[in-house]
Amino acid sequence: MIARTAEPVLETFRGVEDNKLIGDVVGDVAAAKGTPVLLLHGGGQTRHAWRKTCELLSDMGRVAYAVDQRGHGDSEWVPSGAYGFPDFAADARRLSETLTERHGVRPVAVGASLGGIASMLAEGQHGPVFSALVLVDITPRVDLDGVAKVQGFMRSAAKEGFASVDEAADAVAAYLPHRPRPRSNEGLKKNLRMHPDGRWRWHWDPRFLDGRRRVGPGGGEVETMLVEAARKIAIPTLLVRGASSELVKEEHAKELLELVPQATYVDVSGARHMVAGDRNDQFADAIKTFIYRF
Repeated sequence: MIARTAEPVLETFRGVEDNKLIGDVVGDVAAAKGTPVLLLHGGGQTRHAWRKTCELLSDMGRVAYAVDQRGHGDSEWVPSGAYGFPDFAADARRLSETLTERHGVRPVAVGASLGGIASMLAEGQHGPVFSALVLVDITPRVDLDGVAKVQGFMRSAAKEGFASVDEAADAVAAYLPHRPRPRSNEGLKKNLRMHPDGRWRWHWDPRFLDGRRRVGPGGGEVETMLVEAARKIAIPTLLVRGASSELVKEEHAKELLELVPQATYVDVSGARHMVAGDRNDQFADAIKTFIYRF
């Protein structure tokens, strides 16, 4: 059994293509109270985005599983290059099956952006998959200008990379001027890897950006797929929206409540799209009461 510790325990899981998925497990499986929690990060991020959230969940007596999604972080870059939203959803479903077998109860899924899309699709197309769902600043329909801005930042240095970690930090600071700059770049370094040419690149497979997205050809089909999946979600659902989000506007949140009548939502003041990173304390307060129910 995994002993509770202040440090995460590294574990390897498997996706639907038998692809390796690397996760941090925080909490005591033997003494866990309530349902386990599966945390899925946003596109271009890694499991490390959930560090403080995992600590919170462990303190609540839960076991937290923060997993690098396919092509991200330390997880495998899939040979097939399959990085469409349904591919991430299929991995989320497989992870839920693994945790359900381990704990005897379906996990609560907490998904930010891409992780929320994967969870929403998995539940809406194949539910019940989870016990409950927390969507972090993601809804079936979003502001496409905001999406284009996010994708533009991701594409800007995806191939050429950075000469140093400091250069990457400058790029992030310019993209997120509202967020205080960290004193150290060690956290950012976990999202980068040095390549043989000596340049630092983001810790995700650049083919990820080739998958069908909301912006560009096929975007309407993607939106329809997400709306239809949301209509079929029957489990308790919480939307945590950044009050200053570039992607999820108030009208998008209200539409989610119409599509998923049992859903509720809260705003996190001062937060943009990356809610947990912008206002982690407020984010923690927003999810604690909800997760305690399961």
